Order: sequence, then C-alpha cells, then structure tokens
Amino acid sequence: MRGGRPWDAWLVGGAVGVAGLLALHSAVPNGAGRLGSLLETFLPWLGVAVPLLGCLAVLKRSVAGLLACLVPVAVWLWMFGGLWLSSPPESYDLTVVQHNVADDNADPAGTARALRSTRAGLVAVQELTPARRPVFEDVLGASHPHRAVHGTVGLWSAWPLSDVRPVDIRPAGFPESWQRGLRVTVSAPGGEIAVYVVHLPSVRLGPTGFASAARDESAALLGARIADDPADRLLVVGDLNGTVQDRGLGPLTSRLGAPPSGFAFSWPAALPVTRIDQVLGRGVEVTEVSALEATGSDHRPVLGRILLR
Repeated sequence: MRGGRPWDAWLVGGAVGVAGLLALHSAVPNGAGRLGSLLETFLPWLGVAVPLLGCLAVLKRSVAGLLACLVPVAVWLWMFGGLWLSSPPESYDLTVVQHNVADDNADPAGTARALRSTRAGLVAVQELTPARRPVFEDVLGASHPHRAVHGTVGLWSAWPLSDVRPVDIRPAGFPESWQRGLRVTVSAPGGEIAVYVVHLPSVRLGPTGFASAARDESAALLGARIADDPADRLLVVGDLNGTVQDRGLGPLTSRLGAPPSGFAFSWPAALPVTRIDQVLGRGVEVTEVSALEATGSDHRPVLGRILLR
C-alpha cells in the first residue's frame, strides 16, 4: 500500500471512465429509463469526480492515478472550458429575460419588479396564471407596453408586436387546455425578429428512470415548426425542461445556436445545478446567457444578450 500500486488500476480506471462518459456521452443508450438524457442533464458535474480521484490518488501515493486525472481534466476543458473561461463580446443589440415565474409564486409583484429591473427589452414568462396576469400587466405595463399572452406563456416587449400566433406543441393525449406555445414578430430597433415563447412538458426522475417522453415529443413538434418558419431572425426562449446537451431536445436544439459562454444554472432556484431555461437563436447570435438572483419562483431568471446579424 505504501507505494500506492494496488490502487493504480482502480484510480486509472476511474479517471478513464469519467473521461469516457464525458467524451462519449452520446453513446450511452437512451432506451429504458433514458439514462443518456439523464447523464446529459448534469454532464458538466462529472468534473466533480476529478478532484475526488486526485485527492484519493494523493492519499494513496498513486502517481499513475494522479497522472490519469489529467485525461478527464483535458476532456472537460475541451467540452466546457469555453463556457467557463471565455468572455462574451461587449456589444449586443437587445436583451431578453426569460423566467418560469411559478404558478404558486407567493410574490408575483416582486418577481415582476425583478424582471423589470433588468431593463431587458423583452420579458418572456411561463406558468403565468390568469389570477397573476394582472399583476404582471400592472408592473410591466409602463416599461413594456406591448404584450402577447397565450395560455400560460407570455411576452412583454418595449417594442411593437405583430403577427401573434399560438403554437401547438401538445404531445399526444394532452388536453386542448394545455397551451404553452406562442409566436410573435417583434419590431426591434435593429429589425424584425420572430420570437417563440414556450414551456415544454416537465420531466420526472423515478423508479423507472428519467421520464421525458412527453417533453421529447413536444420538442420535436416545436423543432418542425421552427424548420418551417421563414423568418430570417428567430429566437426561442422558454423553459425547455432540458439542457442543450440533452439529446431528447435534439430535434429543436440542432436547428438553433446556443450561447458560447456561461453555465447560467437556473434550476432549482435555491441551489441551481442545471440550466433548463434557454435562450436560443437562428439568424442571430446569442452571445451570453447569465443567471440572475432568485425570485419567488423555483427557477432563476436568465438574461440573454442578442447580437443581430
């Protein structure tokens, strides 16, 4: 034990295993239990295993184990170093704040004021109940006089809106009352831009695994709609109940660009470990997404900066 050699195989194997899961996450099967999607939801957190392995290697005096830890470090930096280290450009044309405000929010007025204080030109919300809608209209009305609401999603804008349409992203079997999609055209200072505000179905982790079938179906429906949209500039903002790495959202995210910097973990609000609230674009560049302070919701708001092309 003093030389550490009995631990070498275990530590080297653990380090290589972590690197393999990071680099080859798409090879993890997504059949029963959707384990692949579950892994991809928390993929950056695999990096936590590296310092643990490194400390164990030091304790066991395993030089081979310590050197092996460099492999997952290199893979993690290759995959996520840009999000962690890169600085977004200082210039941008408009900002949008995205927030699932929670239908059980005990302080909707405080939440609305927090969103207004960001001075974003666009404010997109989900889980907006009929009882709380007047509160948001009252707080945001002066700064964002233009609004569009459909079902439980809404958009407040500093600029005029037109061509307001509902977007049906209901999975099979969901009732007609389930309305979580909206498309509008925003007459922004740099030109018109189509904006989708959406809220995909929730996912659950239980004894049978990661239940995301309804969300995946809804993402595919939205992806098809995006593919057919003729708009040159397009934004999708909303609670997607998934990360951009999650293959279940592939039919949607493969058609859109994600920000190149910032983790911006948004859920759960008390101790966020993943970003399921997204700002994605086509024909525009989402230069940065950052998470804001918690409100009365179980999500944190995220602020996206947009560069028009």
